[in-house]
Amino acid sequence: MSDADFLKHVAAVVDDYRSAVAGPHEHLSLLRWQIDQGHALQSRETYPGHMTTSALIVSPDLSQTLLIDHKTLKRWLQPGGHYEPADFFWQSAWREAVEETGISGLTLHPWHAGEDRPFIIDSHDVPGKASRGEKPHVHHDLQFLFVADPAASLTAQLDEVAAARWYPIGALAEVAAKALPRLPRA
Repeated sequence: MSDADFLKHVAAVVDDYRSAVAGPHEHLSLLRWQIDQGHALQSRETYPGHMTTSALIVSPDLSQTLLIDHKTLKRWLQPGGHYEPADFFWQSAWREAVEETGISGLTLHPWHAGEDRPFIIDSHDVPGKASRGEKPHVHHDLQFLFVADPAASLTAQLDEVAAARWYPIGALAEVAAKALPRLPRA
């Protein structure tokens, strides 16, 4: 996909999200400005921000969520990472989740109705990584809701993840603040 086509796709996804999902204070101004400016959002070298995708993984009964212990950030988070090319953004999130947790049987939640509509778009500051020459920047994270069986075995990707573990669903309040109140819609 060319840079121009990528930006058109991102713009369409953001517009759809804002009209169908976003809360009244989710303006996504920096992301929309970067789209308008033609920034290469698919490149991790793009500043002030670039695209990431992540997976909000829940048990079928919505009582648990699967989190990873992120080695660099030293905190429990939903699986995810920098966007890597895929036909759909949710596929990038799915790939990250499977790589980081080793989970099998991961499926896109029916809430998405097969569309590439994020459950949440969260633009947030990250500290960067000095060893990579990264300065602080923004991750425009497209978060997708997935379902998996908590009984499935997990194997953490040990170069980036210290552990992968199921937590009570309330843990999302600390990890993905917009997710927990939005879950009743699912």
